Amino acid sequence: MATITDLSQLDLNGTYSYADYIKWQFEERVELLRGKIFPMSPAPSIKHQEIASNLHYRFRVNFEQRDCKVYFSPIDVRLYNRKKSRKVSQEIYTVVQPDLCVVCDQSKLDKQGCNGAPELVVEILSPGNTRREMQDKFDLYQEAGVQEYWLVQPLEKVVLVYTLNEKEQYIGLRPATENIVSPYFPDLKMTIDEVFA
Repeated sequence: MATITDLSQLDLNGTYSYADYIKWQFEERVELLRGKIFPMSPAPSIKHQEIASNLHYRFRVNFEQRDCKVYFSPIDVRLYNRKKSRKVSQEIYTVVQPDLCVVCDQSKLDKQGCNGAPELVVEILSPGNTRREMQDKFDLYQEAGVQEYWLVQPLEKVVLVYTLNEKEQYIGLRPATENIVSPYFPDLKMTIDEVFA
C-alpha cells in the first residue's frame, strides 16, 4: 500500500481501522468513528482553550494524589465495543481525541495513547461538532464503557454530566449551572464560574 501523506488520498466514504490510521502521515487531525473519517475542526477558539485549561487545572489538582492521569487533546483514544472486540488494531474502528480525559487504569496507556475507555471524558462543544459530540460520541463512549462523560456547552455556560448505570447505559444528571460534582469521583467538585472563568 502506498504511503498516505495527504487526506485527499483517502476515500472519505470508505471504512478504516486503527491499523490503517497509524500508517497515515498527513498533518490534518482526524478521528475515526465506527471506521469513518471525520476531519477535526481547525484550532479551537480562545474560549474553548480557556475552558479546557480551567478544567485541566481543576482535574490535575484533584487527581495529583491518585494513580489517575489527566490528558488533553491531542491524545489518541482507541475505543471498541467491550462486548465484541478483542482490542487488536484490525478490530478497532474508533479513534477519538477528546478535549480532556482521565485514565486510572494505567495498563490502558501505551506509546500511542489510550487503548480502551478512560474513566472520564470531557468534550467541549464547538459550532461545527455539536451533533457528533451529542449523538455519535455519546453512543461510542457508552458502548466502550467510559464511566463518566461531560458535555460542556460554552454558549449556555452549562455542563451536562452523564454516568453509566448498572445496565451500562448513560443516565444524565440535572444540567450543572452552578456547581459540578462528579458521580464517579465524588471529591471532584468545582463551580460553573471556575469552568467558564
